Amino acid sequence: QVQLVESGGGSVQTGGSLRLSCAASGSIFSINAMGWYRRAPGKQRELVATITSGGSTNYADSVKGRFTISRDNAKNTVYLQMNSLKPEDTFVYYCNAGVFTTQPHRYLEVWGQGTLVTVSS
Repeated sequence: QVQLVESGGGSVQTGGSLRLSCAASGSIFSINAMGWYRRAPGKQRELVATITSGGSTNYADSVKGRFTISRDNAKNTVYLQMNSLKPEDTFVYYCNAGVFTTQPHRYLEVWGQGTLVTVSS
């Protein structure tokens, strides 16, 4: 009913930059918070950054000052600009959104399929 499609992952060297995008589509009435999470194989998923519908942001300490989350509410899209990338930023990155749907009216927690970011030294 609602899908999140991520793009922008890939491979980069230490110190490089990447920009992730995540577009929501489907039976969307409105979107609450959106965010990015990441997970290494066999590990728990961890918060990277979140942004509310009003633009308030929250970041993990490990990415503060290097990553910037933003959103375009008209396009139902959230972005993650990642600068000064380090090998320890190598993860699969997942987009998340809290979505109020159109008929039937429901609240859904939706996840994207994930996009791999690899940072080499």
